[in-house]
Amino acid sequence: MRNPLILLYLAALLSIASRHHAHFTSAQTLAAERYAPTLQQCPTGIALVRNVGSDPHAQTLSAAEENYVQSRKANILPGAWFDYYVNVHKTTWELLPLYVADILLGSLGYDVLPNIGIATSGGGLRAALFGAGVLNALDGRNQTSAGAGMGGLLQAAQYLSGLSGGSWLVSSLSQADFPLLHDLMFGSGALQGSQFGGWLMNIDLLQPGPNANSTEVFLESLIGEVSLKFAEGFPVTVSDIWARTLARHYVNGTTASNFNDGDSPHGAGITLSSVPNLSSFQNFAQPFPIIIANSITDRPNPSGVLNESDVVIPLANPIYEFNVFEMGSFDPSLGAFTPTKYLGSPNSSMCASGFDQIAFVEAVSSNLFNTFNTSEAALNASPIGIIIEGINEVMPQSGIRLDSAQIPNPFVGLAANTFPDTDSALLTLVDGGEDGETTPFQPLLVKARGIDTIIAIDAPADTEDNFADGSSLIATQDRVKALGSAYAFPPVPSTQAEFLAQNLTKRPTFFGCNSSAASGEPLVIYIANGGPPLGQAPVTNTPTMQLSYTADEAQAVLNQVYDIATQGIPVAGADGGLEKDPQWSACLACAVVDRTRRTLGMSRATICLSCFERYCWS
Repeated sequence: MRNPLILLYLAALLSIASRHHAHFTSAQTLAAERYAPTLQQCPTGIALVRNVGSDPHAQTLSAAEENYVQSRKANILPGAWFDYYVNVHKTTWELLPLYVADILLGSLGYDVLPNIGIATSGGGLRAALFGAGVLNALDGRNQTSAGAGMGGLLQAAQYLSGLSGGSWLVSSLSQADFPLLHDLMFGSGALQGSQFGGWLMNIDLLQPGPNANSTEVFLESLIGEVSLKFAEGFPVTVSDIWARTLARHYVNGTTASNFNDGDSPHGAGITLSSVPNLSSFQNFAQPFPIIIANSITDRPNPSGVLNESDVVIPLANPIYEFNVFEMGSFDPSLGAFTPTKYLGSPNSSMCASGFDQIAFVEAVSSNLFNTFNTSEAALNASPIGIIIEGINEVMPQSGIRLDSAQIPNPFVGLAANTFPDTDSALLTLVDGGEDGETTPFQPLLVKARGIDTIIAIDAPADTEDNFADGSSLIATQDRVKALGSAYAFPPVPSTQAEFLAQNLTKRPTFFGCNSSAASGEPLVIYIANGGPPLGQAPVTNTPTMQLSYTADEAQAVLNQVYDIATQGIPVAGADGGLEKDPQWSACLACAVVDRTRRTLGMSRATICLSCFERYCWS
């Protein structure tokens, strides 16, 4: 879990900090000015807290989110589902049941269209690439994906959630105005007006220069860019410096030619709450994006524990979501939200603006630096302990935990009997996968969202050879059980050994096929990075520490991910080798409509019966 490159990164920060104290605190670059939040009087009538309560059946979405998803349902989804059905129909040699066409073409009314969410996991740049590859296979704008009978599901999805490396994918895609996935990753002339040069994967995330001196200059600029946030009185931690690193790859404003330009803002000032101003959002063209993070607290929490890394995070600690309108948690221990636009506000009269930098949200969701802080002795002996000492010298902050993201707590005084941070001035947030739930299911399980089917993209490095082993689904199942009736999740194997023995990570698997309507459990379509497809040599299981890829390496990963996403359960070919399941696109369509089919009281029929026999886990 601890990346050696991160150790080098932190050591360089300390070296810089000890030599350039005065320079940092006086830095006035454009990036520093735009990254620093500001305070002003709150607008008249603004409410900084929206209580949704602890009853999952009574919780509501924000009016803005409800308007967006309903507008997509009315204006976008009928056409999106029509296009998807046309793509499926062209690729199936067997007739689909009539109910599939009736549901997807709106013959039974648009109110019964499937309600789909896509969750894309953490796992560093490997997970971002894997997730992008699967989304590309679901993108109806990609003619190859359309020809495979899968294209169009991305356009038909209502929600897209991400955490850690998956958050880099989801947020960069959203803020870049929902371009083609290839253009997002590699850049395109069509995107140059927004100064987005792609993910710049050939430039290492932590060591962008050719030598130690150039990397040190780079890190010096990062510290300067967060200095005005500190001067404005906001907490500054390693997460902020990490944010400015990520901004150069996953936020508009950086190209290969201006990467080292100190006069460029490099995405500073681009906020999560500004995404609704984009044309793709105003036209309801993109799925509703959600980023999640875990919380840690010093307060007692009576729940059990999942220990995914070196950090103990109780199951019942609130999971926070960031969306373009609100930040907060539907977890019953809190059940409250604050406007994303005013995140960081210290009280109800003074409102912050600019705190919700997209790069900062990406950094919060992927902050693993706290994994060094397992005890006071371990912290003091670790590289992060020395770095904290150095940052305190540059930007002294009393009582601020520097190993994790610190956000002024808008929920002080709420849910005193259940919310562990009810009396904390700051929320302490870390990587969204540290509780073991590395695939961001939680926001898609919220009953108010009514999601009936989840496409889960899982690409952590669970095994020694950097493949998934089902741990994320097990953790989600455990958390749902621990929180009682708050959420519903279909049964999955209880051990990683069972996942691996049944090859559930090596081909698409459906979970929840036989769940009752009363259970409220969504159908989960699980696509994991569990092994190479079709007898190929593996290229998708790169180490989490690999933070740069050549264009050829990245394209090789994407090509293999496409085969993983489109292979289904491989079948024997005429030459004795493995071939893609020719019925996979039909089987996927059967799964997509299955919850609606059940609601309408119809029976599975024809090819859907055999599909569920082959793809369902029970």
